[in-house]
Amino acid sequence: MRKPTLGVSTGTASSDAPAPKNARTPRGARIARSRGTPSQKYSFRVSGLTFVILGVLVVFVVVLAPGLRLYIEQRQQLAALQQAVIDKQTQNSRLDSEVARWSDPAYIKAQARDRLYFVMPGETSFLVIDDQAPAAPVENAPVSTGIQNTRVDWLGAIFSSGVQAGLSTQTPEELQKSGTIQ
Repeated sequence: MRKPTLGVSTGTASSDAPAPKNARTPRGARIARSRGTPSQKYSFRVSGLTFVILGVLVVFVVVLAPGLRLYIEQRQQLAALQQAVIDKQTQNSRLDSEVARWSDPAYIKAQARDRLYFVMPGETSFLVIDDQAPAAPVENAPVSTGIQNTRVDWLGAIFSSGVQAGLSTQTPEELQKSGTIQ
């Protein structure tokens, strides 16, 4: 009688039965591969090359990130400065045209008439104070029977009016539009 070898089944044992853990397969025998779950089919193996590539990526990000951030910030500053230069050039051309207008004697006369109410010798100037139509009468309010005192600081109002008129840089048309004078 022969002694059974490891990994070879003897006799009536079913071929579907699992082999013992320490059993060897004979040479040339095919190993049955299990058809496991999809997660077992595609297993992720970590090798030394994987660590080298990850290390290179980390070093690349660490070295490149500050320089890239600095580059982006400088590009933003450059764009802002270019826009400021364009704005100043526009302002400069506008001021140049205004200087050219002020070199014209006719423009100076017109501004003196409009802003300062100057007139040429022999002319008479008229200033109409109340040139607006009277406002429509407000609904008749009931007449009170008692005397009412209103507390108005008329002296302060006159003083502030004089100060405001003396320090104003607005033209009479602007003052009329704003409602300061009528």
